[in-house]
Amino acid sequence: MSSQLADQIVQFKEHLRSERRLSHHTVNSYIRDLNKLSDWCAQQQITSASMLTSQHVRLCMSQLHHRGLGGRSLQRWLSSLRTFFNYALKHQWVRSNPSAGISAPKAPKKLPHTLDVDQASQFVSTRGDSWVECRDRAMIELFYSSGLRLSELTSLNLTDLDFADQLVRVTGKGGKTRQVPVGSHALKALLHWLKRRNEKAATDQTAIFISSRGSRISPRTVQERLRLISLEQGMQGKVHPHMLRHSFASHLLESSGDLRAIQELLGHANLSTTQIYTHLDFQHLSKIYDQAHPRAKRRNNTD
Repeated sequence: MSSQLADQIVQFKEHLRSERRLSHHTVNSYIRDLNKLSDWCAQQQITSASMLTSQHVRLCMSQLHHRGLGGRSLQRWLSSLRTFFNYALKHQWVRSNPSAGISAPKAPKKLPHTLDVDQASQFVSTRGDSWVECRDRAMIELFYSSGLRLSELTSLNLTDLDFADQLVRVTGKGGKTRQVPVGSHALKALLHWLKRRNEKAATDQTAIFISSRGSRISPRTVQERLRLISLEQGMQGKVHPHMLRHSFASHLLESSGDLRAIQELLGHANLSTTQIYTHLDFQHLSKIYDQAHPRAKRRNNTD
């Protein structure tokens, strides 16, 4: 490390410690990031912060990325550099911030956790005939049958169900509605639940799923019920609503290979701006659903 750049980093470290009063751990994180830059500068015979350009920062970042530094780490590294160079600007060590406007490679998104087909079948086949168990079974079947979001399920009203065509009308993000097929297992569970629902529902209650107090069920209650069922069934880790949605999509995709149909069924927000999806025919989606979903077989007798 050059002596001048070393002195500048030491001064910056003291600023973080004594003036900004950051924790020892945070200060060390800044310095580790800056040392990565200074090591690269030493190789390039760059002796001062004033000699650095945005091109230098990009080249250093590229080398770090090539050595295995991931997207999130590079984002943090750039953040440390921006803070350092903003400090350098105030002290007139540099004329501009060479890290400004530079973006790190996007960090890969973590794959969502899913259940395999056997695990999903086990989880949705909850036993028991109590009022709560009947409701929970209908909710879980509908989650997995139709790939609903938690908010979509809790906002469902009685008028959203179409037993004749075996569909449910869903209001998704941005108030956008879509129709989603409902599999035979879910239809049976829903029919059984609706017979029991009236035991506690007020005559003017429109929600399909209600709490034991007769009011529309809350998202938090649904999450807690799935957590408890996970424990009762001895599942590895808790099952949450979005895991059932991910499992729905994963199992359909594995069977059909039709990514566009899956995204249409899920009601992803980008469908409104992606023309290729707007041309998909709903009958095609229904066909894919019937052929691929492990608990579909929608045309069977639901009595």
